[in-house]
Amino acid sequence: MAKGQPVRPVAWHCPPAPSLDRGPYAINRRLQRLQRFYPIEGSGPEGVAVDGVGRIVVGYGDGRVVRSRLRDDTFETLANTRGRPLGMAPRDDGTVFVADALRGLLRIDPDGSIDVLSTQAEGLPYRFTNDLAVDAAGAHVYFTDSSSKWGVGYDTVDIIEHGGHGRLLHYNCATGTTSVLMKGLQFANGVALGPDDAYVLVAESGQYRVQRYLLKGPKAGTADVFVDNLPGFPDNISFNGRDRFWLAIAAPRNALLDSLSQRPLIRRIIANLPAAIQPKPARHGIVLAFGLEGKLVANVQHRGQSAFWKITSACEVGEWLICGSVDEDALARMPLHDVFAED
Repeated sequence: MAKGQPVRPVAWHCPPAPSLDRGPYAINRRLQRLQRFYPIEGSGPEGVAVDGVGRIVVGYGDGRVVRSRLRDDTFETLANTRGRPLGMAPRDDGTVFVADALRGLLRIDPDGSIDVLSTQAEGLPYRFTNDLAVDAAGAHVYFTDSSSKWGVGYDTVDIIEHGGHGRLLHYNCATGTTSVLMKGLQFANGVALGPDDAYVLVAESGQYRVQRYLLKGPKAGTADVFVDNLPGFPDNISFNGRDRFWLAIAAPRNALLDSLSQRPLIRRIIANLPAAIQPKPARHGIVLAFGLEGKLVANVQHRGQSAFWKITSACEVGEWLICGSVDEDALARMPLHDVFAED
């Protein structure tokens, strides 16, 4: 049940969902090849990232930020944010920028100390700091506040409400100032910088799309749609540094909620139901990859009771695809050649 503020759903036009039976997003079984690993105590390795020397960095639900290498199954805890670390942006010098849902934009220094860099913009505090990306020079951080109204645990309420409380933000490391690049986003989520830091992608989970905000060129400061009408709720995005972006789909779309896009009163009733009887996502893992112009180049899925699900991040590490989840107690990996293999 929603608490703290009244739910005021907004009517919107929801496009018909793309088919999962046929076409580019057709269900397959390729994600069955995912192998769970790092089953350490704790859960929710949500945002997986990799630094320039191949070290994996991930945040857990209990506040730990953990770093490890693929060649062994050992890990080290860098720090505990005492919040909920979601997005990770590790630097080669050992510094890690963190989007912490509860505490804002943070930086973990190589000695394990934590600096709080930003907690509000334009006088509006962050309620759900979610993901981030740092430019090549380490001078600019682009990050999202998913909702300025609803905090952790109320992501479903924010999406049902469709009130446009999300923002894409920019933090200048030299001046320590934060500015708002985009507002009115529908649960702003994953962030990734494109080639030469020319643009930044931002996922809108509640709108089933990814937008592109231009940072360079004659159209700098404007945005367009990179990919639209996705088959589920887009979460984190990662760039492999060459030719593709990986997009984690946290859950497939819910036909009931889509059908109620023009029925705000009914959605308000649903949002105020106890969490136990609200609509639940199917146990269905989905990871997609897109080329630099937004063309789908990979579609890997697994639906079933054994599926690694609620996948919230996916990134390339050498010859592997590594996946994180907001709900699982382990990471998962599969060889890249299996990603592009037939079922």
